[in-house]
Amino acid sequence: MASKKFIQALDLLESEKGIKKEIVLDALKEALEKSYKKNYGGPESIIRVEINEINGKIRLYEIKHVVDDVNDEDYELSLEEAQMINPKYQIGDDVVTEVDPEVFGRLAAIQTKQLLKQKIREAEKETLYNEYIDKKDDIINGTVDRVEERFAIINIGRTGALLPLNQQIPGEKIYEGQRIKVYVSDVERNTKGTHIGVSRTEPGLVKRLFEMEVPEIYDGTVEIKSVSREAGDRSKIAVYTSHENIDPIGACVGPKGSRVRNVVNELNGEMIDIVEWSEDPVVYISHALSPSDVVHVDIDEEKHSALVIVPDNQLSLAIGKRGQNARLAVRLTGWKIDIKSVSEAANEGIIYGEDAEFEKSFEAEMIKEDEPVIEESFEDKLSETDEELQENFEENDIMEEDSDMYQEDHDESEESEEFDDYDDYDEYDDYDYDPKYDEDIDYDEFDKYYDEK
Repeated sequence: MASKKFIQALDLLESEKGIKKEIVLDALKEALEKSYKKNYGGPESIIRVEINEINGKIRLYEIKHVVDDVNDEDYELSLEEAQMINPKYQIGDDVVTEVDPEVFGRLAAIQTKQLLKQKIREAEKETLYNEYIDKKDDIINGTVDRVEERFAIINIGRTGALLPLNQQIPGEKIYEGQRIKVYVSDVERNTKGTHIGVSRTEPGLVKRLFEMEVPEIYDGTVEIKSVSREAGDRSKIAVYTSHENIDPIGACVGPKGSRVRNVVNELNGEMIDIVEWSEDPVVYISHALSPSDVVHVDIDEEKHSALVIVPDNQLSLAIGKRGQNARLAVRLTGWKIDIKSVSEAANEGIIYGEDAEFEKSFEAEMIKEDEPVIEESFEDKLSETDEELQENFEENDIMEEDSDMYQEDHDESEESEEFDDYDDYDEYDDYDYDPKYDEDIDYDEFDKYYDEK
């Protein structure tokens, strides 16, 4: 009867504590083995415990090895002693002897009970740790059990979680019995047990709340790329989708703003800016500084910084109250951002936009023109000059020879040809001579002449 109650107790332990029956039975076997070795056997004794999981009956066996010369009585047995138990035993055989569990005295029973409790506690810690380590960086529902000055205890099911004051949303009032959503920020296992830390200020809480409210984020159609947050005041999230027909911002806002409103209500009225993520840092930084308009963004890849120019009337909006909007944009994008108004940029001589591109191209051209020309060595110049002089001398000789030949040919042609007959030029007699074309014409009247014509 007692054995059946023991099995029933194991079932109850499994349902309440989540400790599997097999773990408890293994712990009991180990406790019985250690207790028997300590009280009746020796440290080298070989003990085997069998427990029937149906009726709970426990059977304990001691095993010894048959040898010629016994050196350790804890696990060795002589051939003579073995054959007294059974004549068939030979050297090298194992003699298995069943031990009546009733042999355990009161002290041994207490030791077994203590060992069993210790094993159960260790198993409970391990089970609790394995359960909540999978919930790290996720949201769980809890109930406020107790509120202290510096912390609150949240009942999250099988255990309590500590919510420190610095992890509570500023201005939020927490009271006992309140149902609350918390973000599991830490799961730690130590000698005292499993410690579970929860938070209401982590940026991950905003991300998980949107996953719960927006189906497109839950199924991966819309992706949250980054989150920056100042709990209790304002948050920014950057969303992205590769689907052309889906508006990621509209999906997060929901019909009539219902989805984002649910998140805001859960965060005690915290403002949330939803911006579209972009691979281009210029576009991304411009979006991150919303609701401010941006005139120009100049990127410095080496310093991983950006100079942002905004209209004069948008400077305070871009920076935000106590610099909050700029801080959140820096955390969201991961870029250092320097914000200046159009007037400040003009006073400091900062050139941006098309003027900056023109100046860069002009500067590049000037640098190209100012590139030093590599001069040839004196010896190379001298050798080139000698070659040029030699070529010039040769050309002059050839030209003189050609000139002499040309002069002789010209003289002969003058002697052989005479132009006495000009009859071929009679056709020019019909040409109407206009005295205005005479060399004595006044060319200052040139334009006037053509006007008269």
